[in-house]
Amino acid sequence: MHEETSLTVGRANRVLTERIRPAIHSARVPLEISAHALPGEPIAPADGLGLDYEPFAAGQQWGPAWGTTWFRVRGEVPAAWAGRRVEAVIDLGFDVNMTGFQCEALVYRRGADGEPVPVKSLNPRNQWVPVVPVAEGGESVELFLEGASNPVLLDYHPFLPTQEGDIRTSSPEPLYRIRHMDLAVFESEVFELALDVEVLLELQAELPETSPRRMRILQALDDALDVLDLQRITDTAADARERLAPALESPADASAHRIAAVGHAHIDSAWLWPVRETIRKVARTTSSMTTLLEEEPEFRYGMSSAQQYAWVKEHRPEVFARIKDAVAEGRFLPLGGMWVESDTVMPTGESLVRQFSHGQRFFEREFGIRSRGVWLPDSFGYSPALPQLMRRAGFEWFFTQKISWNQRNVFPHHTFDWEGIDGSRIFTHFPPMDTYNSQLSGMEVAKASRQFKENRVATMSIAPVGWGDGGGGTTREMTGKAARMGSLEGAARVEWKHPDDFFDDAKAELPDPAVWVGELYLELHRGTLTSQHATKALHRWAEQGLIEAELWAATAAVRRGTPYPHDELDRLWQLVLLHEFHDILPGTSIAWVHREAVEVLGGVLDDARGISDAARRALAGEGDRRIRFTPTSVGLGAGAVALGAAAVDASDAAATLTEEDGGFRLENELVSILVSAEGLITSAVDRASGRDAIPAGRPANLFQLHQDFPNMWDAWDIDRYYRNRVEDLTGVSSISASVEGGAAVVVVERAFSESRLTQTIVLQPGSRTVLLRNDIDWHETEKLLKLAFPLDVFARETLAETQFGFQRRATHVNTSWEAAKFETSMHRFVLAQEEDFGVALVNDSIYGYDTSREVEGDDVTTTVRLSLLRAPRFPDPETDHGSHEIEVGLVVGADAAIATAEGIRMNALPTEVRGADEVEPLVRVTGPGIVVSSVKLADDRSGDVIVRVYESLGRRTTGEVEVGFPHDGIREVTLIEDELDEPRTGGALSLRPFEVRTLRISRA
Repeated sequence: MHEETSLTVGRANRVLTERIRPAIHSARVPLEISAHALPGEPIAPADGLGLDYEPFAAGQQWGPAWGTTWFRVRGEVPAAWAGRRVEAVIDLGFDVNMTGFQCEALVYRRGADGEPVPVKSLNPRNQWVPVVPVAEGGESVELFLEGASNPVLLDYHPFLPTQEGDIRTSSPEPLYRIRHMDLAVFESEVFELALDVEVLLELQAELPETSPRRMRILQALDDALDVLDLQRITDTAADARERLAPALESPADASAHRIAAVGHAHIDSAWLWPVRETIRKVARTTSSMTTLLEEEPEFRYGMSSAQQYAWVKEHRPEVFARIKDAVAEGRFLPLGGMWVESDTVMPTGESLVRQFSHGQRFFEREFGIRSRGVWLPDSFGYSPALPQLMRRAGFEWFFTQKISWNQRNVFPHHTFDWEGIDGSRIFTHFPPMDTYNSQLSGMEVAKASRQFKENRVATMSIAPVGWGDGGGGTTREMTGKAARMGSLEGAARVEWKHPDDFFDDAKAELPDPAVWVGELYLELHRGTLTSQHATKALHRWAEQGLIEAELWAATAAVRRGTPYPHDELDRLWQLVLLHEFHDILPGTSIAWVHREAVEVLGGVLDDARGISDAARRALAGEGDRRIRFTPTSVGLGAGAVALGAAAVDASDAAATLTEEDGGFRLENELVSILVSAEGLITSAVDRASGRDAIPAGRPANLFQLHQDFPNMWDAWDIDRYYRNRVEDLTGVSSISASVEGGAAVVVVERAFSESRLTQTIVLQPGSRTVLLRNDIDWHETEKLLKLAFPLDVFARETLAETQFGFQRRATHVNTSWEAAKFETSMHRFVLAQEEDFGVALVNDSIYGYDTSREVEGDDVTTTVRLSLLRAPRFPDPETDHGSHEIEVGLVVGADAAIATAEGIRMNALPTEVRGADEVEPLVRVTGPGIVVSSVKLADDRSGDVIVRVYESLGRRTTGEVEVGFPHDGIREVTLIEDELDEPRTGGALSLRPFEVRTLRISRA
């Protein structure tokens, strides 16, 4: 039996590969080719059609890395082809194993007025272009191909360092060779036969070895191949299909799993190509998908990311017009409601709010619709703050897939409720076929049926179907498979479906789903919290810069009547949101992407500061008083006005500095810090309690250098064995101390390996935070730099800030779930504490940390180590090389409130302006633990003031909002400023733990 099966399968596979598929295009004639290679960046399609073209031939090489070559192909349909479907078949030098990661092209025709009309894309799995559905013979053919010679960077493992990831260092040598550009007859019956055989072959491979269904499929394949003349495939294809028809017509079981197929092309907004190339990838894919929608009436295609639609609108308006028509028909589906498919671990809460608001505003403005769910299949873990933010932004469901990549633990659900830090829940689905690039293969469909965790109580899952990243999206082969698996015995039932309809149906059959509480931690790609520090730092500073720009611009608009820069703020926010994409902010893109990210985000920061400066000058007026503007509601110094400005009085307070034990003691009224001759912190005493935060013999502020060479994904991963090799950097080139401006200061210089660093240790009067300002000139290879703080604290958990609150993480490794979290995320602080004493570490630009707990005799030490810099070599071989500024603070005697305040203070420093007037804030908010996240004018440009607050300490609280300008009332709105059906009104606040509230104040 096994031998017979093997023979049938082997025979069918060979015939399919060597005879049937090659016969899909039968008669061929070569097209006349001419070409024009551009010397620089891409040009507009209209200009491309008007280029001077030189003769070119099949077999010639073309395309240096990142180049653009325009091809013009001409021909005439032979008279003998009358009545046949004619296509162009073009191979630019493709490697089918690298779909989406190599050369591509967008094909144009000349319109009636000579304008370029996009047809579809060309890529390795999609090498055909429609010419005429039914030929008369003699038709003239002229097509223009905008060919992009993108280099293959994601080659077969191992990933090798390459200079091809930046146009400034890439090779000028041509990368590709044209194989053919032909006119051909498309044989539809042969195409259908190929799909029949492929579907049945893939189905039988997933069935029990001796099942009757499998045996009958194998017999049908044998019968079909017996009547197929291998020298006359076209003439005998219909006979072969008749033999296969009974096997394909046998209906699915009533209990068969149901798959909601959604056409899809996961297009990274930048990754192994720059943003400018993503713009063209999106245009190519959407051209193909609108063409496929016209040819396949059951097909539906979904695309997320308002940014990508905006690119098409700006750069390819003719394609955007086709998208709009398809959206209006309900077949091209805007998904996700976000500006891009962003990282969700590192952006601030305000950034995630703006992802939703800018995404939904675009979809509503352009298409008259809102997304009902968040579509985010490929981000590197998901913050536990997300469920509340999604719900409060008006979303009903959440879709992702990436957690299936876990290295250690298999996630226990596919359809479930996800509960966040505040208790909010969002209905969530993971596709059980474990991919967001499904080909609807028999293996994938069977895997979905077999793996679906809710099989006892539910029947359906989603399949995102299509090639991503320039692979062209869904193919006609995939739609053909879907048609055959609408009801096919032994397979799941496949139906093209809007995700909204899927989630409605799934909720109806699963009204009481299982619940997952807390973060969706990805047990992989932990290095993304550290790679490309310059991108991360500028992003953090740009976020804060925009939040402050909104605050001061809104204050100036209300107080002085100055125009509020809506358009400029929208432009700047959209640049920040783009760079939160899940391969830019995580540091996993090529050098070109991060070079541009640093330039763009630096420009955003400058422009945001310009807006703030202009607003502060308008508010302060002319004068010579020192006016200090405080952009926060917590962490205030003496005499500061939260969210306003006050005159600054001179102060003679000062910290003290003395030499001790070869080092230096820094003291103020709150803490006493001992810095050793090696620049290490050997004691940090909270003077009120007498507690020393540093265990005897275990100095803190210890730089540690690790070998960092993960098994696979260089920029993405930190593998746990990195800890096995470590070098403590205790060598000192120089150390000096002084008192400057009332602060005690120690400066330590170190040289190590290929790098140098200067650390400035500062203790200000009145502060319990020791500032550690690190200027690092980094030139390492495959290394990880940590900064270690052993703490004399028995911390059973750490508290790490996330959006609008914090998350608790165990310091033990009792289970495989805790053990997998050997590198985790924070925002501005991480806190280790006992019942009555804690120590926090705050920072201005980093996100990764690890913890461990050691016991020696009766002593328990909790060590927190901050991840500062990495040096992976792929995809950017010089990741992080250069100068970096990283500020860290050791907060002695901290609790959650102090840690929150100190973290905010470090990231939102007051600014002094010379002027005349103090400035009353637009709002004052009182109540323990209540933090003002933002103050701005409403997105609808009504002039209303928007105030967002949240509870920061994880406990219930009450407070009050006091408005400092004439107004017509306060009412709650959604995160994206929509009206609520029954809004809470007035200034009284009652917040549950970590609750976020958005208030709208109508100006009188």
